[in-house]
Amino acid sequence: MSETKTINPQIVGKVFTSDEVFQVGRERIREFASAVKATHPIHFEVDAAQAAGYADVVAPPTFAIILAQRADAALIEDPDSGIDFSRVVHADQRFTNHRPIVAGDELTTEVHVDNVRTMGPGAMLITREEITTVGGEAVATCVSSLLVRGED
Repeated sequence: MSETKTINPQIVGKVFTSDEVFQVGRERIREFASAVKATHPIHFEVDAAQAAGYADVVAPPTFAIILAQRADAALIEDPDSGIDFSRVVHADQRFTNHRPIVAGDELTTEVHVDNVRTMGPGAMLITREEITTVGGEAVATCVSSLLVRGED
């Protein structure tokens, strides 16, 4: 009988930080806006964004998922986590935007492991990604729920 691998509950409270700075570019915002069918001109045109009071084009509210998922990779790749990514199902994602993300922003993300709940042979993992400017200004908080399916 093989040993069942599941999420290590001792990772609760662990924080993953990165020195990587994410440069928010106009084209990335435009591509994301097109992909999510956000059609407002502030996502595409500098003049429209500036007329609305922004310094540059504005990302749609869910743009933060790009940063959250990039940062989550550190947790998933951590050998101590016990996470088998091939068994992960994305269960829920919530955003709290503290201010809009605009082209020209330089952002960093910190991942907090808030909870691991065993569910039969699998587990539910709750993470919180705090996105800030390099100067420390809060930009967005993302809360992710990942179900890691147990082995059959």
